Amino acid sequence: MAAAPVWSVDPRTGKQREQVAVEATAQEVDAVVRAAHATRDALADRGVRAAFLRTAADRLEGAREHLVEVADAETALGPVRLTGELARTCYQLRAFADIVDEGAFLDVVVNHPDDTATPPVPDLRRYKVPLGVVAVYSASNFPFAFSVAGGDTASALAAGCPVVVKSHPDHPALSELVASLLRTAAAEHGVDKGVVGLVHGFEAGVELIKHPLVAAAGFTGSVRGGRALFDAAAARPTPIPFHGELGSLNPVVVTEAAAAERAETIGTGLAGSMTLGVGQFCVKPGLVLVPSGSAGDGLLKSLTDAVSDTDAGVLLDHRMRDNFIAGVAERTALPEVESPVTPGAGGEHTVSAGFLTVPAARLAARGEHDLLLEECFGPVTVVARYDSEDEVKAVLTRLPGNLTATVQLSSEEAAGQGRGAEILAELTPLAGRVLVNGWPTGVAVAPAQHHGGPYPATTSTSTSVGGTAIERWLRPVAYQGTPEALLPPELRDDNPLGLPRRFNGRLER
Repeated sequence: MAAAPVWSVDPRTGKQREQVAVEATAQEVDAVVRAAHATRDALADRGVRAAFLRTAADRLEGAREHLVEVADAETALGPVRLTGELARTCYQLRAFADIVDEGAFLDVVVNHPDDTATPPVPDLRRYKVPLGVVAVYSASNFPFAFSVAGGDTASALAAGCPVVVKSHPDHPALSELVASLLRTAAAEHGVDKGVVGLVHGFEAGVELIKHPLVAAAGFTGSVRGGRALFDAAAARPTPIPFHGELGSLNPVVVTEAAAAERAETIGTGLAGSMTLGVGQFCVKPGLVLVPSGSAGDGLLKSLTDAVSDTDAGVLLDHRMRDNFIAGVAERTALPEVESPVTPGAGGEHTVSAGFLTVPAARLAARGEHDLLLEECFGPVTVVARYDSEDEVKAVLTRLPGNLTATVQLSSEEAAGQGRGAEILAELTPLAGRVLVNGWPTGVAVAPAQHHGGPYPATTSTSTSVGGTAIERWLRPVAYQGTPEALLPPELRDDNPLGLPRRFNGRLER
C-alpha cells in the first residue's frame, strides 16, 4: 500500500497547496527515533547545546519573511501575529541557552560525610541528568511557539534531550522548513541532524509514543487526543512521563462592584480577549460570571457592541470550523440559553464571533447545561448571570482544572476591601495562573511564568512556558561514596564548571 500523502492546505479556501511529505511508517518512525537517540553524547556538552540554541534562533530570524509567508498560507493567522510569535520563539530559544549557561537547572547538591548525624550521613552528591529522546506533539494554533521549534523542543534540547516532533497536519510545510533550519544550526556545532526528527501522520504519532527509546513526551492539543496518548504512555511496558496540555475553560469572575465601576472597560476587554486569534487561544476566557442587574447589563451592552464590531475570521482548518458551528448550535439549543450576538458561520470559509448567556443557577448543579462547562474552540464565550455570591461559589466548585482563572475587582476590592482575597482563594485551586484585573490571553515567556494547571488543563504539575519547563526532561541522580576522580565534573568539590550549588547546606553562586 502506498504511503498516504501529506498536503499543505489553505484554510482560507480549503484547497490543497502542495504535497509536503508522506505519512511515516512504523519502520520510518523507528529510524528517526534511533537517529535522535544516537545524538545524546553530542548534546552532553552544555556549551555546545547553548550555542546550538542561539544559532537556531539566528537561523529562524534570518528566514523570517519566508517562514511567516508559509505559516500564514497554512494557518491564516496573519503576518502581524505570526511575526510576533516567531520573535517570541527566538527569544525563548535564547532564554533557554542562558539557562543552560547558568547551570542552576542541574540542582547540584553536595553533602560531605557527617558521622555525628542520626543516622550518619555518607558522602552524597546529587544533580539532574537528561531523560533521553523526547517526543513532541505540535499544536495547531501556535505554529511557531508550540510546534517544531516551540517550548517543548527548546526546553528538551536545553536539558540535553534530542527530540522527535510529530508534525501538526495544519502546518506541515512550515514544520519541514523549521526542522531543516534547526538541523542546519545543529550541524554548525557538530551535532548530527538527527537531533531534531520530524514525522507526519496520525499512526506515526501513535508509534512514536510507544517507541522504547522515547523517554518522555510533550503534547498540546485536545482532551480526547491528549488523553489517548497519555494512556498509551502509561500503558507501555516502561511507562514514561507525559506532559500534556489538553483543554481549559479559563473562568472569569466579575464582581458586582467591578461591573458598576467599569462596565464598559470590562466588556470591551473581554471582547478583545475572547476573539483574539479568532478565539483559538488555549487561554481564551470561555466562562464569565457576571452579576445580574443594571451593572451587569451595562457590561453586556459593552460586550455586545464590541463583539458585533468584530470581523468574521478563518479558523485553522475546516474541521475546526465545522466543530465550532456544531458546538455553538448544540449550546444555543439548551433551555434559557440566549445569544445576544449569535456566533456561527460567517461565510463559506469563515466564522463570526458571538457570546451566549445563561442563568448561573443552571450551571450550579449537574444537568444538561454541563456542556457549557466544556471548552468550545473558537470565538465564543458563555456569560453566566448570577444573583448571589453563593451562586458564584456553586459554579466554581463544578469547574474542572484550568490553565488560568481571572477576577475583575473594583478599585476598593483590589485595595483589600471586600471579597477580593476570598475570591482569589476560591480560584487558586482551579488554575495554574490566577489574574487580577487582566485578561488571560498572552502568556509571557518569563522565569516566573506557569503555563499549566490541574487536569484536564495539563496532565502534570509542570509548566510548558518559562525557564522551569526544562525540569520536565530531567531526573535526579545521587552518587554515594564515589571517589572524586570518578565523579562527573558537576559534582566535584572544586566545582571546575563554576555551577550554582548547595554545598554542605550552604547555597553557593
